[in-house]
Amino acid sequence: MRRVGLLMLGAFTLGLDAYVMAGLLPVIAADTGTRVALAGQLVTAFTLAYALAAPLVAGLLAGVRPRALILAALALFTLGNALTAVAPTLGTLLGARIVAGAGAGVYAALATAAAAALVGPERRGRALALVMGGMSTGTVLGVPLGVLLAERAGWRATMWLVTGLGALALAGLAALLPPVPAGPAVPLRARLTALTDRAVAPVVGVSFLAAVASLGLYTYLAPVLAASGGVREVTPYLWAWGAGGVLGSVAAGPLVDRTGRVRALAGGLLVVIVVAQALLPVVAPVALPAAAALLVAWGAVGWAFQVPQQHRLLSAGAERGTVALALNNSALYLGSAVGSALGGLALSAGLAPSVLPWAAAGVAAAGLGLHLVSARRSRHAGSLGTLGRYEHS
Repeated sequence: MRRVGLLMLGAFTLGLDAYVMAGLLPVIAADTGTRVALAGQLVTAFTLAYALAAPLVAGLLAGVRPRALILAALALFTLGNALTAVAPTLGTLLGARIVAGAGAGVYAALATAAAAALVGPERRGRALALVMGGMSTGTVLGVPLGVLLAERAGWRATMWLVTGLGALALAGLAALLPPVPAGPAVPLRARLTALTDRAVAPVVGVSFLAAVASLGLYTYLAPVLAASGGVREVTPYLWAWGAGGVLGSVAAGPLVDRTGRVRALAGGLLVVIVVAQALLPVVAPVALPAAAALLVAWGAVGWAFQVPQQHRLLSAGAERGTVALALNNSALYLGSAVGSALGGLALSAGLAPSVLPWAAAGVAAAGLGLHLVSARRSRHAGSLGTLGRYEHS
C-alpha cells in the first residue's frame, strides 16, 4: 500500500486543481472582465478534456508500460497549470485548462488502474479508496487554502501553488514509483464492445448522471449559497463539502472489501445525494449550520460513490477492466463538464441560483432510476456475468 501512496500524491494535486476553480470563479471573472457564468466554462474545458483524454489513451496505448505514461501525463498536467498561471485572457485560459485537463484525465485513469494492479484483489477496494482519498484530500485541504491565497495574493498565485505541487508529485513519482504491470493490449473491437456491454454501459451511465448532479452543482456552490443563505464567505462551506469527501472516500473502500455489496451500496449513496441536494435550498435560508451538514453528507456520498463504481468495472475482467475504468473516469468528468455548462447556461438565461440544487437532485434521481432498472434486469437474468462476485446485493 505504500507504493499506492505515491500515486495519491498526484491525485491530491488533481483534486486541488479540478475543484479550486469553483472558488476562484468570481475573482477570475472580475480579473478578465467577464461574467461568472462564462468563467465557469473554464471548469467545463478542463473536465471535457479530462473526459476525452482518458479513454483515448487507455485504448490506443494499452499495453505500453504505465509508469512512463503516468509520468508523462503528470508532466502535461503541470505544464497546463503553469500556462494557466500566466494566461492573459479568457481565451488563453481556456486553452491552458484543456492542456491541464488532458494530462489529468490520463493520469487519473492510469493511476487508478495501477493502484489496483499493485495490490492483491482482496485489497483492491482500499487501494482505489486511497487514490480517491488523495483527490478528496486535495479538495478539503487545498481548495479552501487556494481560495484564501487568491484573496490575499491573487488567483494566479493559487495556480502557481498547484503547479509547484504538481512538479513535486512528478519528482517524487519519477524517483520512487516502481514498475507497474502493463495491462493487455485491447483491440478496437473490444473497446467498442465495452460501450455497449450491458454489464458496463449502465454503470458508466449512472456515473455520468451522478457527476452532472454532484460535480456540476459544486462548480456554482458560491452563487447558490449566496442566493439561498446570503453567504458571502464560501470557504467554510468548501471545507465542509471537502471534509465529507475525505470521510466518504476513505470509508467506502473498507466497506466494499468487507461486504462485497457494491450494487446496494451505490444505490444507497445515490439516495443520499438526491435528498441532500433537494434540501439544500430549503435549509440554507433558515439554518446555515444545517446547510453545512448537508454539504458534508453530499461531499461524503459524492466521493464515496465512485469507489463501488470503479470496483464493479475493474471486476469486468483483465481484458476490459482498464478500458471500462477509463470510460467511467470519462463519464465522471464529462458529467462534470455537462453539469458546469448547463449550470452556466441556466444562470445566463436568468434562472435563480437557488434553483440549481433542485435541478441537480432531479438528475441524481434519474441516475438512481437507471441504477435500479439495471439492477432489476441483472437479478432477473440470475447472474451479472463479468462483474463477478462483488455484484451480489
